Amino acid sequence: MAEPVGPVAEALAKVRAIALALPETAERLSHGAPGFHIAKGKFFAYFSHDLHGSGETAVVLKTSGAEEQAMLIEADPDLYYKPPYLGSSGWIAIRVTAPETDWDHVADRIAASWEMVARRRLLEMGGR
Repeated sequence: MAEPVGPVAEALAKVRAIALALPETAERLSHGAPGFHIAKGKFFAYFSHDLHGSGETAVVLKTSGAEEQAMLIEADPDLYYKPPYLGSSGWIAIRVTAPETDWDHVADRIAASWEMVARRRLLEMGGR
């Protein structure tokens, strides 16, 4: 992913700040896009922009599974969608370039995704 500009760059900066504020997180490219993981551990978030020409800019996050994923999409299909590849494993994509993006909500979902991959020791440090 080339370094983004405009609203995409602003969205990436916000996602990056939220994700990297969580305990022991790091960023590295994954398939050409920024991915956020627990240091020496699993990914909990990816930033996706125009994947396969979709025109979508989103943060892709873990959910508890297909049931939660379906519930979120049904409740707000303008905000959530099933992302390619990870969607089949229950991950969700949240669109993040709209001017009315609720960044508190996005931060809560990023923190929830982090909690799903964090070891107990990190959870006790108070990720949220």
